[in-house]
Amino acid sequence: MDIASLNAFIAIAETGSFSAAGEHLHLTQPAISKRIASLETQLALRLFDRLGRAVSLTEAGRALLPRAYRILEVLDDTRRALSNLSGEVSGRLTLATSHHIGLHRLPPLLRSFTRAHPSVALDIQFLDSEAAYEEILHGRAELAVITLAPHTHAPVKAVAVWDDPLDFVAAPEHPLARQGAIGLADVARHPAVFPGDNTFTHHIVSRLFAAQGLTPTIGMSTNYLETIKMMVSIGLAWSVLPRTMLDHQVTRLPLAGIELNRQLGYILHTERTLSNAAKAFMVLLDQQRTDLVDAPR
Repeated sequence: MDIASLNAFIAIAETGSFSAAGEHLHLTQPAISKRIASLETQLALRLFDRLGRAVSLTEAGRALLPRAYRILEVLDDTRRALSNLSGEVSGRLTLATSHHIGLHRLPPLLRSFTRAHPSVALDIQFLDSEAAYEEILHGRAELAVITLAPHTHAPVKAVAVWDDPLDFVAAPEHPLARQGAIGLADVARHPAVFPGDNTFTHHIVSRLFAAQGLTPTIGMSTNYLETIKMMVSIGLAWSVLPRTMLDHQVTRLPLAGIELNRQLGYILHTERTLSNAAKAFMVLLDQQRTDLVDAPR
């Protein structure tokens, strides 16, 4: 089994399409098909069922997939371990991050990192935090800087860097903004725009309502906080946003006794060898955490 064929196999399994796998790997569809045919010949097994345009894994394909991940992870781990022996901070660092953190938290750190380590090629993948978690779990990224899940399980390790308070917000002219003292029951009666129901932030807010036996009226959802802010600012709905995003476009709704907070930080796979570049970036993140803890209140 060669590495190119295994990469093609994984790409098809993940995308469900030979053509999409080709686009992902920057190969033509015939080239992808040739690699899979070679792999199936070597194994003397059919790996995919092809029914029209639909592609699905066979039983053999399903058995191979986790092993293919492990084979590539071991090879990557070996390359990093050997490269680290030189002590140089160079090579490629694959970093996954959410759009919000990439826009609002990482720029100063990335600026410092690139100036200190110009030989490192940064591969930054902008993903939802939940998707970034999967990239770490499957070894496709070395580090992910994301909204942390309430609970993280081995082999993934989470390190909190930033506290990120969340506020209920609405447009200044929204009825909730002019109502004065309000509670969760008042908010629940008005349409909301929420992050997607697969997001950590959605779960944080939903649990708050559920604890009081309430269900928010979710009219729209999107995973982009900047889009949520825009929809709130024009009066379409209320929402919950990081306090760092509040300005004159939206008004904080003062709900007595309610404080929401999420943790932003980084995650890594504890069973993989990190490159010197990843270790250097972790030093910057850890220093940021220390600086915030030591900062005057």
